[in-house]
Amino acid sequence: MEVPNPNPSNHPSNYKTKKKKNQSPEGKFRRDLDLCSKHKDLSAAISLYDSALSHHIRLTHHHFNALLYICSETLSDHSAKISAYEFGFRVFNHMLASGIKPTEATVTAVARISASKGDGDAAFELVKSMEKYGEKPRLRSYGPALMCYCANSEAKKAYELEEHMVAAGVGAEEPEVAALLKVSAETGRREKVYEYLHKMRERVRGVSEATAEIIEGWFGGGGGGGGRLVCVDIDRAETENFAQSVASLALEREVQANFRDFQDWLDKHIEYEAIVDGANIGLYQQNFAEEQLDAVVKELYNRSNKWPLVVLHKKRIRTLLENLSNRELLEEWIAQGVVYATPYGSNDDWYWLYAAVKLKCLLVTNDEMRDHIFELLGRSFFLKWKERHQVRYTFEKGNLKLQMPPTYSVVIQESEKGTWHAPLAGDCSDESSRTWLCISRRPSHEASDGVPVAEDTSENRLNHHNFLKSCESKNFPTNNSLHCNSNSSQISDNKTTTITGKRKDRSSSPLET
Repeated sequence: MEVPNPNPSNHPSNYKTKKKKNQSPEGKFRRDLDLCSKHKDLSAAISLYDSALSHHIRLTHHHFNALLYICSETLSDHSAKISAYEFGFRVFNHMLASGIKPTEATVTAVARISASKGDGDAAFELVKSMEKYGEKPRLRSYGPALMCYCANSEAKKAYELEEHMVAAGVGAEEPEVAALLKVSAETGRREKVYEYLHKMRERVRGVSEATAEIIEGWFGGGGGGGGRLVCVDIDRAETENFAQSVASLALEREVQANFRDFQDWLDKHIEYEAIVDGANIGLYQQNFAEEQLDAVVKELYNRSNKWPLVVLHKKRIRTLLENLSNRELLEEWIAQGVVYATPYGSNDDWYWLYAAVKLKCLLVTNDEMRDHIFELLGRSFFLKWKERHQVRYTFEKGNLKLQMPPTYSVVIQESEKGTWHAPLAGDCSDESSRTWLCISRRPSHEASDGVPVAEDTSENRLNHHNFLKSCESKNFPTNNSLHCNSNSSQISDNKTTTITGKRKDRSSSPLET
């Protein structure tokens, strides 16, 4: 079935292309197909395909994938959905009959087409078939079948698919976990609800509004109490593995002898509680200013009575020593063991990052660590580590202000009393202004991990789970110690203010938790 072209001007014959002499039919077909793909023009693609067949043009892997991509991208257009489904499988069957091996992209496109008709089983079978093609599924490959199962309330099938994902080494992200959480809630599977709440906590720092609504739906809505946010300790084994990962990457990219010398030196100097990115601070908003660096060093010393370690390149140190007004300061730092000079040809970033991770101490820098070298470290644990260890700074009219890590972790939390806190996603320059979804519930028995949870009855959820609100944390105290101490990181109740009400209709009146 061919759908009428809603915009005849978009037909390939009307696209403005540079005419080339001696243009082959294959070359013209390729260019016209690429334009169809760019404009997501299904009708024109069908015409091109039929024309290619009539002219006996041999279709390649690229042609088939482009046609399937157009079909999968047209599924949201209700008027073209049937045509996209029928044409998609026509193309896919032709591809298989031609002996062309599907790739992951091919299977993902066809899985989307199958799921559009509500056939999650067919979409899942397509993913399973990738093994015989020598392809590995990705998260996007599983998405169509999973979302289809969840939309159809086929919870058991959704769980089976997730097990297949885990076996394939594919981790779910917020949309997938949220879908599993929702279908579990809608089908009354209490244990699964809390299982996916915990998975959400492990994998997502801040939840979206859509996910918050799913959580609200399970707990019944309403307004009510709060609780305490705490510091969720970073696992020591994870930290050690992270330090080894940083060292391995540094040794690949640095002069090995130089970095090994630094590792050996650091093993003998483990007393530091803070590492300072010297170049980042010295270059704050202007040419290098040693006064800024001096202010940070003194402030850190005054807080803990211990000198920090400033990582600074030899070239920068040499420049500072040439200035008589700086020489005395540098010589004092060198005498106190404050400065480590990174060698010529080295990247300071590897040195200060490794030192901060290895010594499990604070890192003073405004560097957001988004460069490609940090991407190599993996985002999940790295973000968690940054949250607990990075100290940011500002100079307002020459006065230094250090922004210490929050005394609580910006992750989904469940207290011993069964109170849940879920941070809403969004960039916050000041974490104390982040909005949280806070839920209190009556504990009645132990969950599988020893955390109290409420009974799973409709009456209980409506009567005892209705303490939902979004809370905006204000005026959090900061630790005087430079260490991240989970024992001192609970927020006192009288320091936390909240805003009650639905997310779409919040009151502006603060309420003590």
